[in-house]
Amino acid sequence: MAKKSVALMDNRKRRTNWVTVYKNMSKEGLKLSFHEHVEYTLAKDQYTSTPQDDFIAAAIAIRDRLVERWIMTQQRYHDQNVKRVYYFSLEFLIGRLLGNNMINLGLEEELKRAFDDLGLDMEKVREQELDAGLGNGGLGRLAACFLDSMATLGIPAHGYGIRYDYGIFNQKIINGYQVEFPDEWLRMGSPWEFARPEYTVKIKFNGRTTMYEDQHGKLRVQWVDTDDILALPYDYPVPGYKNDIVNTLRLWAARSTEDFDLSYFNDGDYEKAVYNKLFSENISKVLYPNDTVSQGRELRLKQEYFFTAASIADIVRRFRMENTDIRKFPEKAAIQLNDTHPSIAIVELLRILIDDFEVDWDAAWDIIVGTFAYTNHTIMPEALESWSVPLFERLLPRHLQLIYEINRRFLEEVSAKFPGDNDRLRRMSIIEEGNPKRVRMGFLSVIGSHSVNGVSELHSSLVKTQLFRDFYELWPEKFNNKTNGITQRRWLRKANTPLSGLITESIGDGWVMDLYQLEKLLKFKNDASFREKWQKVKDQNRIFLSNYIRETLGVTVNPDSLFDVHIKRIHEYKRQLLFAFYVISQYLKAKKNPNAFPIPKVFISAGKAAPGYAMAKLIIKFINSVGDVINRDKSVKDKLKLIFLENYRVSLAEKIFPASDLSEQISTAGTEASGTGCMKFMVNGALTIGTYDGANIEIAKEVGEDNIFLFGLKAGEIQKLRAKGYDPQAYIRRSPVLREIFSLISSNFFSPVEFGLFEPIANNLKYVDYFCVCADFEAYCAKQEEVYNIYRNRGEWTQKSIINVAKSGKFSSDRTIKEYARDIWDVPFEKR
Repeated sequence: MAKKSVALMDNRKRRTNWVTVYKNMSKEGLKLSFHEHVEYTLAKDQYTSTPQDDFIAAAIAIRDRLVERWIMTQQRYHDQNVKRVYYFSLEFLIGRLLGNNMINLGLEEELKRAFDDLGLDMEKVREQELDAGLGNGGLGRLAACFLDSMATLGIPAHGYGIRYDYGIFNQKIINGYQVEFPDEWLRMGSPWEFARPEYTVKIKFNGRTTMYEDQHGKLRVQWVDTDDILALPYDYPVPGYKNDIVNTLRLWAARSTEDFDLSYFNDGDYEKAVYNKLFSENISKVLYPNDTVSQGRELRLKQEYFFTAASIADIVRRFRMENTDIRKFPEKAAIQLNDTHPSIAIVELLRILIDDFEVDWDAAWDIIVGTFAYTNHTIMPEALESWSVPLFERLLPRHLQLIYEINRRFLEEVSAKFPGDNDRLRRMSIIEEGNPKRVRMGFLSVIGSHSVNGVSELHSSLVKTQLFRDFYELWPEKFNNKTNGITQRRWLRKANTPLSGLITESIGDGWVMDLYQLEKLLKFKNDASFREKWQKVKDQNRIFLSNYIRETLGVTVNPDSLFDVHIKRIHEYKRQLLFAFYVISQYLKAKKNPNAFPIPKVFISAGKAAPGYAMAKLIIKFINSVGDVINRDKSVKDKLKLIFLENYRVSLAEKIFPASDLSEQISTAGTEASGTGCMKFMVNGALTIGTYDGANIEIAKEVGEDNIFLFGLKAGEIQKLRAKGYDPQAYIRRSPVLREIFSLISSNFFSPVEFGLFEPIANNLKYVDYFCVCADFEAYCAKQEEVYNIYRNRGEWTQKSIINVAKSGKFSSDRTIKEYARDIWDVPFEKR
């Protein structure tokens, strides 16, 4: 009995200690949490636990400390009935979260010490975490940076998106080709998410509308005979940096309203019994279905309505918990649309206001416009989403009715201001005439929002003068610029600990909250001792990436080389072909002059091509084939290497940016809205070679044109060139190097086994070249020569590198979010 009493007392004491660790941020507290979760959460011991268990236990230990702050944050928002920002995005490329969360909680050093005591390597534990497959490229990564900044600035905010079962895809390069494999990022579960089934929302599709008179004799509409799907929310905590604020990312998963049809089950048709369940849940299965086929387009529209309708219902529910007058909705909710994907939310909220709350049209429309704001991310009209009217009518019949009414009233307003201008009415109509007619979602976004912003100065100018010119002439006050930014906490503090350590040692850590403080580094730009430390950091990072390349690809690269890097989603406008052609030119130069490269060059490319984008996938094969030729040629092996790193993702980007010397930002002028990769390179000390496009122009303003390498035709010059009839062959005739490259392609030099494989690339560039690769080639090569000559002077190059980092303050997402909060959302933020 005595032994049992002692054991009970020990258990109580242990339980008391366990409870206190939720507030204990010390090494001992973390160790205790870790042990408790291995044993009680995972039911493992020292004999059965795996490296994955080590990660999960560590993640939940960190999560415990997030949860307390999360609950307190949400309670305060509720008690104070604050205005909240809701960020709608089809992508959130959040990457791995363990490192980011421990940094924002200020636990990095304590957790490392705890791991040392436990005999664990913190970096190996962090490598166990899979990248969250919730996005593809810059759009999703921007959304993730914005969530970090909103939490850090104390802005009450919620992100809304989809909890995809499968991410974009895992990319493997097999025989030089991209091969797509399922991205099962949830196969081991996620220690960060919390299912919230109590907030499940029923989502309607299909059906029909009926009209009736209410008790007051007013005509009302019902949406009936629908096919319903359940939206189940999963919450992820989003901590601010060392401020005890934890916001929420809510992601929706599709679930069937019925697990199976019992009648089919009883008849023995088990496949049919679960068909509806499986078909319904396809909505949240995969990020970006292939929309080159009709089923893919329908699924894409379903995804967009599914998550926006669930999110609107959730926001209205939260509003009604604290407020009674729906007309005050804009005073408590600001909804930001991240591109056109969530724009159907405008119509969904309108439907709820009119059909459910019985608000009259004018008052309902005032609420809509007061609530929504729209961020545009492209100036290419063909990239703006539009949906066929027949598809829309079948899936969302009530919404199409409302869109027609929005359009009728809108065109009346246009006609009143521009009487007799029928062509303007045709251009501005939400409904595009044709066979079939189409619903233009970009136009709907502009009409239904009080703010329309671009994401760089050039892009915003083109939005006003080209893309939405008619709308700007109608409502100039709606349009503004918000240049994109990145969170320095992820892309410098976490991704580049050697450089962030040197910076903090030199100027303090205030830059983590205020990136403009990096300007203090300017006083060291001529300090030989500091420049030597800076160079050693870059050397260390190149060695790290070189080791990764050797371990993953079996290719040895010289870490003392110039690392010239082009990493982006594969698309013709981003001009991976211009980069590849330049690499070929350097190969030809090395073959003719073995002494041409006293400092070797390593060219690095990475990125995924959309599965249905044939030309982009052929470009990947081309880059890999060129790399095979160069990397196997013993005569240049010590001078040049071309590496394609497969499966580009956030965690891989965190390895590449710190090691890069030269940042390739060479999109055709006037096509890249902003680009945030350029900012990540910049803050990690790489210099930019780029066109007069996107954020490159603003980087040049910050660092001065002596510290960036700009080249090529400008956006206006590109337009004039196309208008007069661009002939790429005229440029080919004037360039001996281009002629030799095309000759190599046509002779199958890069495809000796697959004759004619790259003819589609050559023919496109010779006879179309819409993105002006040939027109910019010689200017690009000349600027690259300038780059190399300066790089050979390590002191001068390092000075420019320091200047680039020091002047990167403008490109923090904290600055961007402050501008959104002040100019668009009308919410306060912390001034720390």
